[in-house]
Amino acid sequence: MTEIWTALIPILLADVLNPVLFAFMVYAAGTNRPVQNSSAVLLGHTVAYLLAGIVLSFGLESVGERLANPKRIDFFIELALGIILLWVALRSRNAQGKKPETTSPKLTLATAFGYGMVINFIGLPFAVPYFAAISQILKADPSFFEALLLLLAYNVLYALPFAIVPSLIAVMGSRAQPVLDKINRTLDRLSGFLMPIVLALVGLALLADAVTYFVTGESLF
Repeated sequence: MTEIWTALIPILLADVLNPVLFAFMVYAAGTNRPVQNSSAVLLGHTVAYLLAGIVLSFGLESVGERLANPKRIDFFIELALGIILLWVALRSRNAQGKKPETTSPKLTLATAFGYGMVINFIGLPFAVPYFAAISQILKADPSFFEALLLLLAYNVLYALPFAIVPSLIAVMGSRAQPVLDKINRTLDRLSGFLMPIVLALVGLALLADAVTYFVTGESLF
């Protein structure tokens, strides 16, 4: 199953360009329990993402079973996702993610975890690549255990870059806040510029793969 990462890595790179999650983690890092709260935000987001992936995988698999041709329906899904990604790329040019209000109430661990979970539903451009990743996993026709491991590995890799927030706070203490604020502003600018490009490239790759399959019977990935 290692060859599937050829398709998953570019999607993952698009997926992690999520300034909304990073902004909430930076906000959590400025509370009374910075390491715990920022970690809770990331944990909540990761748990929600993994559970959503499992539910979506079952849903897409059921569609395939009902049509008695799961591999072919996966390519129809891939084609639709490619079109959606291109549309989102056009819509997300120079867009910026919604940031937490500075007047938000003091965070508890439970509230931080809840914030992490609901961030999944803030901003469609930051969720669409995940659908593409799930489509690629299902297209590889793995066993249930293999699919679960791939989803888990994807989510762990997704979470790793964001772990810089609690890590810097743990090492530098309050001195890390200006560094995190600077990273946050830079990520916001980069995502506004790079997100449409990366989404468009991933969308074109999915379209090319699906069209190649329908024309030749063989996929590119």
